[in-house]
Amino acid sequence: MKACVLHAINDLRYEDVTTPARNPGEVLVEIKASGICGSDIPRVFTKGTYNFPTIPGHEFGGKIIEADDQSLVGKKCAIFPLIPCRGCASCESGNYAQCENYNYFGSRCDGGFAEYISVPIWNIVIAPDDLSYEEIAMAEPCAVALHSLEQARLDAGNSVAVFGAGPIGMMIAKWAKFKGASRVCLIDIDPEKIKRAKAAGFETEITAPVDIAIEGAGVSATLEQAVTCVKPFGTVVLMGNPAKEMTLSQKAYWEILRKELTLKGTWNSSYSGTRNDWKNALTCMKTLDISDLVSHKFNFSECNEAFALMNDRKEYFSKVMFVN
Repeated sequence: MKACVLHAINDLRYEDVTTPARNPGEVLVEIKASGICGSDIPRVFTKGTYNFPTIPGHEFGGKIIEADDQSLVGKKCAIFPLIPCRGCASCESGNYAQCENYNYFGSRCDGGFAEYISVPIWNIVIAPDDLSYEEIAMAEPCAVALHSLEQARLDAGNSVAVFGAGPIGMMIAKWAKFKGASRVCLIDIDPEKIKRAKAAGFETEITAPVDIAIEGAGVSATLEQAVTCVKPFGTVVLMGNPAKEMTLSQKAYWEILRKELTLKGTWNSSYSGTRNDWKNALTCMKTLDISDLVSHKFNFSECNEAFALMNDRKEYFSKVMFVN
C-alpha cells in the first residue's frame, strides 16, 4: 500500500509499505479521508514521533473491508486513536484519555496517512451512512470540541467566548450555538478567520462579560483575556496546547480570586460506555454542518505540499485533509 512515512524530523516520504495484517479482534479499514491536525505540524517538522519510521495521522475515517463479524464489512467508521493499557486506575474507571501507559495512532504507532490500517474493534465508531468520509474524518476534532464545551457545563442562555477561530474553535462555537447559547463570540487575530466567523453568524468582539470563556490558542495573551472577560462566578476552560511557557499577570490572577472563577482543563475526549463524545459528534454532524471547515484537499502523494501549506502559513487554511 501507499503511505506517508515520517523517517526523521522533516523527512516525510510518500512510499510503498506493507499492508497491515488484520489480527483477531481487529478490523481492517480502507482509509478514505484523513485530516491534518495542528499538532501534526511540530510532529513532522520539529518534535518527531516517538519512534521512526512512523505513519502519522490521528484524524481519519474509512470503510471496514475485513472483520471477524461479517456484518461490519462495508460500514463507514471513524477511529478513536487512543489505545488504552486497561491496567491503570484511569482505565479501570473508564477515563481512557487519562491512561498512564497508552498507545496512540499517528504518534506512538502507525496512523491514518495511509491507504489501510488494522485497528482493534473497540476503537471503531460506526458512522451514519449519510455522512461523507471527510465529515467522518472530522469526528476526532469535533469530539474534542464537544468535550471542551461540556467541561464548562453550559446552560441554555449562557454567553460564550472562544479564543482561537481555527477548526476546533469553530466547532466549539457551533456546538455552543447548537446547545442553546445566547451569544457566541469567536476571537482571533487572523482577519480571514474573523471574516469567516462573521459569515457563520458569530460575533467577533466581546462587548459585555460572558458566562463561559474557552482558551483555545495556548498563548499568554488569550489566557489573560479569557480570565478577564468572564462574569463573576463564570467558568474558564483551558484547551489550547501551548508551544512555549505561558504567564498570567497579577491583575488577571486577582480577577480569578475576586470573581471566584472556575478554571477547568480539558484533554482529548470521553470514549466509554457511559459517555462517548464520538458517538454524539457523529450523530449531530449534519446538524452542526462542519463540512465548510475543510479548506484544502490533497492526495497522499501530495503530503509534503500539504504540510508545507500549513507550516509556511502563506495563505489561509482551516482543515487541511487528505482524500483517498
